[in-house]
Amino acid sequence: MTGTDAIALAWSGVRRRPARAVLTLLAVALAAALLSALLTIAGTAEARVLDQLSKGGPLSGVKVSAAAPDPTQLDQDNPPTGEPRILDDAAIDRFAQLPGVQAVFPVARASVFVIPPAAGGIDPFGTAMVGVELARPGLLPITLLAGRLPAGDSTAEVAVSESYLRHLGLTTNDAERVVGTEVEVAASRRILSRDDDGGGRRAGIRSRYSRYLVVGVVAQDAAGGDLLAPLPVVATNRSWTIGGIDGGASFDVSPSPYGGAFVVADGIDRVGQVRDSITAIGFSTSAPENLLASVQRYLHVVEIVLAAVGVIALVVSALGIANAMLAAVRERRREIGVLKAIGARDRDVLVVFVLESSALGLVGGCLGTALGFVVAQAVALVVNGYLTDQGLVAVALVVSPQVIGGTVIGATVLATIAGALPARRAARLPARDAMGAL
Repeated sequence: MTGTDAIALAWSGVRRRPARAVLTLLAVALAAALLSALLTIAGTAEARVLDQLSKGGPLSGVKVSAAAPDPTQLDQDNPPTGEPRILDDAAIDRFAQLPGVQAVFPVARASVFVIPPAAGGIDPFGTAMVGVELARPGLLPITLLAGRLPAGDSTAEVAVSESYLRHLGLTTNDAERVVGTEVEVAASRRILSRDDDGGGRRAGIRSRYSRYLVVGVVAQDAAGGDLLAPLPVVATNRSWTIGGIDGGASFDVSPSPYGGAFVVADGIDRVGQVRDSITAIGFSTSAPENLLASVQRYLHVVEIVLAAVGVIALVVSALGIANAMLAAVRERRREIGVLKAIGARDRDVLVVFVLESSALGLVGGCLGTALGFVVAQAVALVVNGYLTDQGLVAVALVVSPQVIGGTVIGATVLATIAGALPARRAARLPARDAMGAL
C-alpha cells in the first residue's frame, strides 16, 4: 500500500463518520485553545512585568530619608560620616546626577489635623499630608483606587488614602463615596500668647484652617499619611507649622525641607548601585531586595500552573480521540478484513488509523491555537480597558512562536499517541476473524 492509498483510506474513514469526526475535532480544538490562550496570557504578563522592571518605575525605586544610615549597610571601605543630612534641593540635585538614576521625586510631609465632614460624626484626628510631584505618577508608588489624582498646580485638591477611609469607618469598596466631598485641614504651630491678667506670656497653639476637595482615593507608599497633595500645598502647611516658636518640633516636623525622596533607578538591576551611592552620601535608604528573582519565580509558577491546566485539557481530548478510534475499529472490522484479504499488511492498517488520528490532532490543534489567540485578544481588551481607567499603560499582547508551534505539535503528538493503541489493535486483527464477524 502506497502512502497516497493510506491517506485516501484515512480520509475516507473520517468522511464516512462526519458527526464523530467533528465532535472529536472540537474536543481537540477547545483543549488547544485553552492551552494556547493561557500560555499567551502568562507570557504577556511575564514580558510586561519584566519590561517594566527593566525600564525602571515604582518597583525599581529607592526610598530616602534624612535619618542616619544603618551602620550595617555602610561601605566599610568608604564610610560616610554617619550623621543625619539635610534633605534639601541640593541633595535632590546630587541624587539626580548619580549614575543609574532615572528620576528623583522629593517628598514633603506636614503634620496636620483633619476635620472630617460634620455629617459623618467623626472626631478630628491627627495625620500627615504628603506632597509629591504628580506630573509623572507612573514612576511613583501610587495606585489610584477611585477618582483621579490632584492636578499638579492645584491648591485646593487632595487625594485620600485607605487609612482615611478607615477613620470614616469605610472600606476600599466605598472609595467612590468620598470622591467629591470636602475635608477641612488644620495646620498648627506653637506660639507665645499674653496671659489675660498681663502677668506674662505662655505657650499656646494657633491653627490655620484650609478646605480641600477630595478628588481621588489612592494606595500610596511615598510616605506615611492620610492625605496626598501637590508639593506646594504641603509646603504651605509645613511653613506655617515650622513658623512657631519650636520650629515644628512638637508636631514631629523634620528640620529638612523634604521628609524624604523617592529615587527611581534605570532598572531593577541598578537599584543596588543607586542605593549604595545614596547611602555613601549619608542618607538612610530602603528598597526591595532580590525583587526581580522573586518576581520571575512567581511568574514561572503561574505559567507552570496555567500550562498544566491546558495540558490536562489536551490529555482529556486525547482520551476522547482514543475512545473514538476504538469505536472506529469495532465498526470497521469488515473493512479491515477486506484490506487484509487483498494483501494489506499489519503495518499498512496501522498507518491508516494513525494517519486518521494524527489528522484530527493537527487540524484541531491549528483551529484551537487560532481560537486561543482570539480569546487572549479578548482578555487583553478587558485588561487594557481597566489599565486605561487607572491611568496606566495598556498591555501589548505577546504572541510567542514557541507557544503556537508547541500547541499545534503537542495536539498532533497527543492525538497520534491516543490513536496508536486502537490502530495497533486494528493491525493485529486477523482477516479471518474480521470477515467471520459479519
